[in-house]
Amino acid sequence: MIRISTIFIAICMVLVAASLGLVLHAVAGISGTESAIVALTALTFLILYNAVSMRLRDRSDVGGQIADLSRGTADLARQVAEFGRRLAAVEGRVVSANSAGSDRIQAVVGEINELGVLVKQLAVSVASHEDLIASGAAAAPPAAAPAPIVAAPVAEPQTSPPLSTEFAAPPVVARPAPSAAPAPAVAEAAARSQPQLLAAVKNAIEENRLDIYLQPMVTLPQRKVRFYEAVTRLRDDNDQILAADDFIATAEAGGLMGRIDHMVMLRCVQVLRRLMVRNKDVGVFCNVSAATLANPTTFAQCLDFLEANRALAPSFVLEFKQATFRNLGPTETEHLAALSQRGYRFSIDHVSDIRIEPRELADRGVRFIKVPAALLLDPRQSSTSDIHPSDLSDLLGRFGIDLIAEKIEGERAVVDLLDFDVRFGQGFLFAPPRPLRPEGASATGGATSNSTNGSNGPSPPASTPAPVATPIVEPSTRATGNAALARRAAGPG
Repeated sequence: MIRISTIFIAICMVLVAASLGLVLHAVAGISGTESAIVALTALTFLILYNAVSMRLRDRSDVGGQIADLSRGTADLARQVAEFGRRLAAVEGRVVSANSAGSDRIQAVVGEINELGVLVKQLAVSVASHEDLIASGAAAAPPAAAPAPIVAAPVAEPQTSPPLSTEFAAPPVVARPAPSAAPAPAVAEAAARSQPQLLAAVKNAIEENRLDIYLQPMVTLPQRKVRFYEAVTRLRDDNDQILAADDFIATAEAGGLMGRIDHMVMLRCVQVLRRLMVRNKDVGVFCNVSAATLANPTTFAQCLDFLEANRALAPSFVLEFKQATFRNLGPTETEHLAALSQRGYRFSIDHVSDIRIEPRELADRGVRFIKVPAALLLDPRQSSTSDIHPSDLSDLLGRFGIDLIAEKIEGERAVVDLLDFDVRFGQGFLFAPPRPLRPEGASATGGATSNSTNGSNGPSPPASTPAPVATPIVEPSTRATGNAALARRAAGPG
């Protein structure tokens, strides 16, 4: 677009040329043609002069722009140099800070090593004191030996009094009771024929002589009770206790496991409701057999019951054997999916090896896996399995599965399991399976519930040997566990 100044200059040049022609025609008396030629000549000269002057002005402007550009480039180079200097200074500070941090870390490591040496010396001294105490206690039995011999015959016929004191830490004289008391029941169960045992199981189911024992699962290392496992026991016509291993095979062969599992689920739900009144975070593990899972009729009854109580699903865990999960058929898979859709979580026990596929189990709804402590601590497992036992808890945790170490019987096992990052533990070290009262009192009642409900004596007396035994063994186990912990801290030397 033509600028206004250019138009104004052109108008002025035309006016100047016209004025020159008019002046020559009027004053000098030149003819109009000659004066017009002079005016055009003057106009042409003015146009040429203007063009040349504008060209010179543009050249000077380009030179100024080049100079400005060179000055800007120089400024940019100076700024880049400044940024490079600052970056070098920052790198120097980072290097110095890293060197100072490494020096501090080395100092802390040195202090930790010194503390480790002191702790080992302390552990050695504690272990020596424990050995001296143990040697002193070993010298005493000749004087204390007559007491158990005299008291043992007296403690054996008393079957009903221990009901009120089963959680009261009885004296050491009753220590032989656990091994001696259950022996008649086990021997009698082994001596029975298959038809007799099946008849005893049928009668126990029909007469509702099915007892629930609760064994706690605790957090490690805090040992706070987080879950309970429901353990099933049957009482025959003579009030002899039949453990699960004694009657499950016979009940499955006779088609009775469905009724037993349904009764156990009912009891477990009642127990869970009572426990949740005191603690909302508690949970109950209920064992379910493979026969119940594979039987559509029996499973439909259990599913209807669980559907009616699906509000308790987050705290009610159904437990299956590892062999059951490894031999799932189409029916069992469909039934597990139905339970998972209703919000129920699963647990796996009776684990014989740690060849586990956590992704597949997590997809099926498994949230807990119980592994015996002896299996986790067995050094041969690292060579026979795809994963080291110490990494199993972390692997399962990545898929939302918690590892529970069961059958823990000593403090040394707890110390070793803590190195494996095991979060939950179960075993006789913490508490044995305790019988549930007929009125539904939980195993958390302790000695108070036993002493205040002494009138309910007819059903629990046969189950008193197991609760009585464990408090006796537990103190000595904990004492030797302290020595084991001290020796472990001291090292092989």
